Amino acid sequence: MERIEAELLIPGWGEPVSDGVVIIDDTAISYAGPASAAPATPGAVVHRTETVMPGLWDCHGHFLGMLTLDLGRLPLDPVPLRAARCARDAHHRGLEKRPSRGQAVAEGVLDGPAIYAAGAILSTTGGHADLHSYPLRWVADFGAHHGELRLADGPAECMRAVREQLRKNARVIKVCASGGVLSELDDPIHQQFTVGELRAIVEVAGLAERVVAAHCHGKPGIMAAVEAGVRTIEHGTYLDDEACDAIRETGTILVPTRAIFEDILANLAAVPDYAAAKLTAAAGRHAEAVSRAIDRGVTIAMGTDIAVTGPGRPNSWGTNGAELAHLVRLGMTPRQAIEAATATAPLTLGPQAPRSGRLERGYDADVITVTADPLADIAVLGRPEHITGVWKSGRRVAS
Repeated sequence: MERIEAELLIPGWGEPVSDGVVIIDDTAISYAGPASAAPATPGAVVHRTETVMPGLWDCHGHFLGMLTLDLGRLPLDPVPLRAARCARDAHHRGLEKRPSRGQAVAEGVLDGPAIYAAGAILSTTGGHADLHSYPLRWVADFGAHHGELRLADGPAECMRAVREQLRKNARVIKVCASGGVLSELDDPIHQQFTVGELRAIVEVAGLAERVVAAHCHGKPGIMAAVEAGVRTIEHGTYLDDEACDAIRETGTILVPTRAIFEDILANLAAVPDYAAAKLTAAAGRHAEAVSRAIDRGVTIAMGTDIAVTGPGRPNSWGTNGAELAHLVRLGMTPRQAIEAATATAPLTLGPQAPRSGRLERGYDADVITVTADPLADIAVLGRPEHITGVWKSGRRVAS
């Protein structure tokens, strides 16, 4: 048993508590609340800190083991090398895209966060997850052998593609409902999958109690994805009032991923010219869309779109916490941003969601301690030196 005594307890959902206590009993939280009401814990290991809060989630990240944001290089590095890079990245936090690595963490082979893998990203031919500079047969062969992208056209092929991911134990299904920024030829505004194709994907995923995460920049793709019943809209660059209302009314969750926009804006030379041009054109509109969504009460979960390995590189694992400060700059309060990264985040998984993201009796003991007050300065959550302790399912994994 462990007892964390903190000047400030941020529960993830609800009012913060001054002079709080969290008691960890095995893998779960047995008490979280005011010190005045906390039970005695003779023999417990006691930790004292300024702030205790739930562990942070990143609901959109990619363990690709790449050193660059040029997706055209994805097939060029040997898979074992990229996997070794990802093993280091897994010491940080996030949502990952390869079921095999998620299983390695679950089995204890690798230390890392809880991982809810999406398997291959599903894309139309010529879509955002196609590698446009390669012959089409090469792309299909790469996807078949390495499982990081899957081209599918028509409802029947989309259904088969989902079943392939379920066969690999994917915990969520990821689709590209619009064009993107880092892909070469497609327009981020254009819809890619049809509503019929998206409905087929959502239906098959739902049979296995999985939900669908839809990469969407343009409004046509956003509206089609919401109509089809996806769980999350990723990015949401061209949201307007109608789209925000549709997302809110259907209970869909927006994962804005502002971090990748900011990282590329600050490092335009790090991406191909076509990506720099598309990002520059979309970045301001994306900021407006996120602020609009906040103002209109859209439910938002935190995600970064981080994909690069190695300290000091733009958009690299370990810098995930910077997203919270971006959300605050776009209109959230610090408490709302923390809720987006804690209590709200597991809801992106639908029926697969664990009891995590809150400091509450019976919830998983996923907990961090911080040497400052993030409600006063949200940026501290993006500075690893302020994180003094990390517990995953009750086991202290970092200090």
